[in-house]
This record gives sequence, C-alpha cells and structure tokens, in this order.
Amino acid sequence: MKQVLSILFLFTSVPLWAASDIQSLKTPSGIQVWLVEDHNIPFVALELRFKGGASIDPVEKAGATNLMMALLEEGSGDLTAQDFAAAKERLAASFSYESYQDAVSISARFLTENRDEAVALLRQSLLTPNFDIDAVERVRAQVLTGLKSSETDPEDIVGKAFNAEAYGSHPYGRDDSGTKETVSALSREDLHAAHKYAMVLDRAYVSAVGDISPEDLSALVDRLLAGLPQHSTRDLPQKAELGLGAGIEVIDFATPQSVALFGHVGIARDHPDFFAAYLLNQIFGGGGLESRLTREIRENRGLTYGVGTYLVSRDYADVVIGQFASANDRMGEALNVLRSEWANISLNGVTQEELDRTKTYLTGAYPLRFDGNAPIANILVGMQMQGLDPSYVTTRNDKVNAVTLEQINAVAAWLYKPDQLRIFVVGQPDL
Repeated sequence: MKQVLSILFLFTSVPLWAASDIQSLKTPSGIQVWLVEDHNIPFVALELRFKGGASIDPVEKAGATNLMMALLEEGSGDLTAQDFAAAKERLAASFSYESYQDAVSISARFLTENRDEAVALLRQSLLTPNFDIDAVERVRAQVLTGLKSSETDPEDIVGKAFNAEAYGSHPYGRDDSGTKETVSALSREDLHAAHKYAMVLDRAYVSAVGDISPEDLSALVDRLLAGLPQHSTRDLPQKAELGLGAGIEVIDFATPQSVALFGHVGIARDHPDFFAAYLLNQIFGGGGLESRLTREIRENRGLTYGVGTYLVSRDYADVVIGQFASANDRMGEALNVLRSEWANISLNGVTQEELDRTKTYLTGAYPLRFDGNAPIANILVGMQMQGLDPSYVTTRNDKVNAVTLEQINAVAAWLYKPDQLRIFVVGQPDL
C-alpha cells in the first residue's frame, strides 16, 4: 500500500489550467477552505496552516512551539509513537508537522479508500497528543544537539547576528528553536500551553487538492478541526522596526572560508511595485547562473561557488537579503564587487534585454510549480495567507509581463540603498 501511494505522489500532476479552477468554500462551522478537485487518481493532498508559529512563544519559553510540533507524531490518544507510525503505514498515509516563525503547518496525504481512517488518525494527533516524557526527552535532545551544532556553523552564526541587529527584541530576532536554556527548561505543561495557543480556528487556513467533492471536504475539515480552540490568548506580534546599521561587521571565527550575509529593508508583498522588485531581484541576484552577482562574483572572478539574493517578505518585516562564501583572502575583493553592483543597479537600473529575458523565464517556469496535488495544495494555502485572490493563479504572469523598463528602473533607484547596505562576515577575512 505504501509503495502504491508513493507512486501516486510521484506521478500525479495537475496542469495549470486545472489548478486555476479553485473553489472557495466555507464549512458549516465557518472555516474558509480552497479546493481544486481532481478525480483522476484516488488520493487527496490536504494542507493546514495556523498563523502565529514560533513568534507567539513568550521569550522565556522560546522553542516551545517548535518542540511541540515535533512531538505531534510521537504518540496520541491511546497510541504510542510506534503505534502511530504503524497506523500510518497500514493506511499508506503521510503526515508532516512543521513550525516556522509566522505559522505552524500540517500536511497530509491519503488515499480515497482510507480517507476517513486517515483523517481520524490525523485528528487524534492534533487534538490529543500525549507528550510522553520519554518522547519529550528524546526530541528535546535532538533539538539541543541542533542548537549546539549551530554554534559552530558559520551560516547559522551569521544569520543570528543579522537577525539580532535587524529585529532586536522582536520575535524575529531569536531562533525559532529557542536557546539551550529555554529548551532545557520547557516542561510538559509548557508544551500543552504551546499546543493550546498555536492551533486555533480563527487563525486557520486550509486547502486541498484531489479526489474529493466540496461537500465531502467541508464535512472533513469540520470533523478534523472540531474541538480546537476558537481563539488564542497569545497575541500576534507587532510590525518589526528594523535596527540595521550600515557597513561591515566581522565576527571572528577560525575557518578557511568566510561567509557573508548582507541586506537592508525590503518591500512588502502587497506593495504595488512588488512585481517590479521581484523581477529586479531575479536579474540582480535571484536568477542563479543568469544573475548579475553570479556573473560578476563567480563567473568573471571566481570568488565564490554561489551567490544569491532574496526578497524576504515576512508577516511583520520585509528585507532584501543575500549570502555567499569566499576564501578568507578573497572575501575583501568579493565584497567590493558586491557593493559596486549594489550601487550600479540603484543608479543605472537594468536593460530592456535583461527585463525581457527574465520575463520569459519567469512566465515559462511558473506552470512547472504546479507539478502535483501536494505542491498545488501548498501553493493555495500560501496564497490564502498572503491575502491573494484565487484568480492570482491565472493573472500572475500578466502582472509579470506588465512591468515596464521605466517602472523597474524607478523601483531600482529607491529599493537598492548602497548607503544602507549592512554586511556581516563570519570568518577571518582579509578586508
């Protein structure tokens, strides 16, 4: 049975035209759900998100939501962790539970013939986790091992330094996994509290793709989530005020290769110029081997194996950020090129040829994202959380194509701020 489901996951594909047929439903209890019906293959991909995530942990309980979510498949109701795993195996079902800064997520995949049993098992894990002390200590030890390892990982070190300065006391300024001190001190009561506050109905987002009708899905979602709290008494965070300085800060660390993380304030996902900024980033540093930074830092000078930039639009802060690694004796040269290119795109913008090439790539690659029920369900729930309309699936490429050279270069002039570029370097670079 498990092999059959794996094959279905691998080969099931919904074309973009079918994925655009999104039905927006409201269950009898009032939960909003998006559905793409696909009855060609008998299985369903279900995605749940609950806004809040690790950012609603009290500072002294940092890491509680992350640890709690990792324990949801470690036994629930009258099932031990081994019993739960065996039940999933028997049903050929797949569940995953994740914690992020702004949300917790649950992904489920199940065959039509086992749908009721699979949903009942998933519901049990969401409503009545055991938090068995043996499981808690085992998973806690795994988290602590990860935290200890991060202390000697240059990428983790540089990320923590950037976040600490950028966000200060805001939840974004701390590790989602918590600290060794907070995680070590978490009790079972703390995990029950995190569970109570993390998954609440008025912060729920749901999508499904596959072999299920609107009526059956509405009943399934209400049955699955019945009994969860309606509200959380832990407030969502306020908007973060970025506290980034400018210039370079070196964090001394004995390694032959330095890691640089750089950036400054970015652009919100709902800003009217977001698509121009999105194209800009693709041209500048987000387009892999075709980007300017890759060409200038890697291809022309051989200073790094790879460099990338990203528009990071979180719920409460927006940054444009990038990263690369280089040998200690070449990091100074690489950073000079970076700063020169940052100033160049702000001053001179991009060319029509760059814009046209990037539009062709992005519009052509977009349908490839819809390569199966599970990825589509994930995309749909993400769209809901961003406040997008179901029509976005069909209008997205029009928005990309509508960006003009005049618009993109006007955005480049204010989005890229060379005098505000903040750079953290972990290593022992020659600067």
